[in-house]
Amino acid sequence: MTAPVRILLCDDHAVVRAGLLALIGSEPDIEVVGEAGSGEEAVALATRLAPDVVLMDLQLGKGIDGVEATRRIAATGTVHVLVLTTYDTDADITRAIEAGATGYLLKAERPEELFAAIRAAAQGRTTLSPPVADRVMARMRTPRPTLTDRELDILGQLSRGLGNRDIARALFISEATVKTHLGRIYDKLGVDTRAGAVSVAKEQRLLP
Repeated sequence: MTAPVRILLCDDHAVVRAGLLALIGSEPDIEVVGEAGSGEEAVALATRLAPDVVLMDLQLGKGIDGVEATRRIAATGTVHVLVLTTYDTDADITRAIEAGATGYLLKAERPEELFAAIRAAAQGRTTLSPPVADRVMARMRTPRPTLTDRELDILGQLSRGLGNRDIARALFISEATVKTHLGRIYDKLGVDTRAGAVSVAKEQRLLP
């Protein structure tokens, strides 16, 4: 008989962890070896317990978030992280996968899908919820907008919360020039607000 898959739960809601514990307890080949309520605790327990898989939520309240915890745990190269979250934005998916997550599952999935994803993650295989897979594929098919160096400069200043006058001073250009570039940035990113431009730029990884 093969050894059960050892998993560590990380979610800042005790009720959610209790529900997962009860759910997973029905599977004889999966064993919960620890629970963490924060990113820091998950990193510490993953180091101490060396589970096969960490079931990781992304939003963890105070302290480091699930993405940073995933990055630290995945860096060990011995523990797989399976994200289990309610968030499916492009930015969340991209950040988690780039941090080293083996899979990305939504909490709306059926229990059987969760169990299958845990077993796959333990073997280093990737599992994505269908909506997540659709977003990943759409993102790969859609080329990133191309901004000029000057537009990127202005976008960078915009992300710092600067107004047109301050951007003009910082880049030694006129306010009129800033407005012209902003209009082009909005068109290329498909937005009509400063906040929208910054948000899309971050999702498209045009900003650090």
